[in-house]
Amino acid sequence: MTTSTTRWFRMAATSSLFALLLVGTIGSATGMESKSMLKPKELRALVANAKTPADHMKLARHFNAMAAKHEADAVEHEALAEEYAKHPRPGAAKMPMSGNTPEHCKYYAEHCRKAAAEMKAMAAAHEAMAKEAGR
Repeated sequence: MTTSTTRWFRMAATSSLFALLLVGTIGSATGMESKSMLKPKELRALVANAKTPADHMKLARHFNAMAAKHEADAVEHEALAEEYAKHPRPGAAKMPMSGNTPEHCKYYAEHCRKAAAEMKAMAAAHEAMAKEAGR
């Protein structure tokens, strides 16, 4: 095989892997999340007016769903980082934080993990507020 053919096959295989990862991640992450996630306008209104245990539990479910989405994004970007490390792009060493590099994906995965932790903390706070409002 020629070098260009080998590159084409490698790109096709890598693209297929990314597509499978993305579909798997989105499929598993959005099923439960979409039912619990609030639209921005609903979220703002509920945050401003939450008083009942049900209101706070609705917010807790929203923040837990957001945490799950961020975790799924982190897993996806960790897998992308591994693939980019196996198949480095030309010039990636000169621009390590550009989009198609392991460094970029690792950084974004860490960002997503931190966001997930913040969302989990928000969910826990609203669960505590739900208990307090129920007294």
